[in-house]
Amino acid sequence: MSITITKTAAEHAQKHITSRGKGIGLRLGVKTTGCSGLAYIIEFADKIENDDKVFEDNGIKLIINPKSYVYLKGTQLDFSKEGINEGFKFKNPNVKDTCGCGESFNV
Repeated sequence: MSITITKTAAEHAQKHITSRGKGIGLRLGVKTTGCSGLAYIIEFADKIENDDKVFEDNGIKLIINPKSYVYLKGTQLDFSKEGINEGFKFKNPNVKDTCGCGESFNV
């Protein structure tokens, strides 16, 4: 299963990669934290490791390490702005439950 990014999220990411002056895409991942167990990580990617999985959608490379891919397969990365809040949103079909504060999830 692939990892995808919406056009809106891709445009936002490309704007920041361009203003940063370097980068080949976005690195997506998960880390152990919070009440439910896992939290998302999103960073600029400057290189691709040999075992990384790479997906390209809407002109953006999405780079995921194999351990994180297990939790992220089928995910769509979106970007939304609601009032004064804006940010990337992970639409992950693998999530079974999230914590009350919305910071972590489990599969």
